[in-house]
Amino acid sequence: MAPRPLPDRIAAVAALDDPARRAVFDLVTRAGAAVSRDAAADALGVSRRVAAFHLDRLAEQGLLVVEYRRPPGRGGPGAGRPAKLYRRTDDEVAVSVPERHYEMVGGLLAAAVTESIDTGAPVQEVLHRTAYDAGKTIGAAADNLPTALADAGYDPQQQADAGGGGVVLRNCPFHRLAQQFTPLVCGVNLQLLRGVADGTGDTSYVTELDPGPGRCCVRLRPGDAAP
Repeated sequence: MAPRPLPDRIAAVAALDDPARRAVFDLVTRAGAAVSRDAAADALGVSRRVAAFHLDRLAEQGLLVVEYRRPPGRGGPGAGRPAKLYRRTDDEVAVSVPERHYEMVGGLLAAAVTESIDTGAPVQEVLHRTAYDAGKTIGAAADNLPTALADAGYDPQQQADAGGGGVVLRNCPFHRLAQQFTPLVCGVNLQLLRGVADGTGDTSYVTELDPGPGRCCVRLRPGDAAP
């Protein structure tokens, strides 16, 4: 599943800045079962209206899931409307500045290792193919290459310099891992970005390794400027 857009994730995390709302979220999280508005109000010593306001706000931000259920033993005509209940979502919300996507690398590694164990294929070969396929899916879902790169967190910048120009990626979404496991992660990054470019159908660039301080290890050079 694709991550939520960054503004949505920031809004979700910001919703917890209110102490009362955070207390409501903590209550639902610890409950282990869906919580009603009345139960939340009683547990926190607030009015039902206040509890409902915070519960609904958390649900709007995707931090809680709403379900409707009648109390045990009540059903059929005359049982009244089902109660509105809230439980914590199984989805996660993460915000990092600068933008990072370590879960993507983790998913690619897990998929490659699993396939390698099942088939006996070299894990690096599988990893590079898996990264390329994932990038191609990302590219195919975008309107164009710059949009795909920006949405993936690379912060692309068009440049024209003596080194051939092209597109410099000012952010690495896998920065910390790339610092620790440079050949592995930069190899994944290269194949991922080749897939992104191919997925968008943009053939005007050659994607190559070109590490440098303060930027991603991959650069996109104009096709006729590649060495």
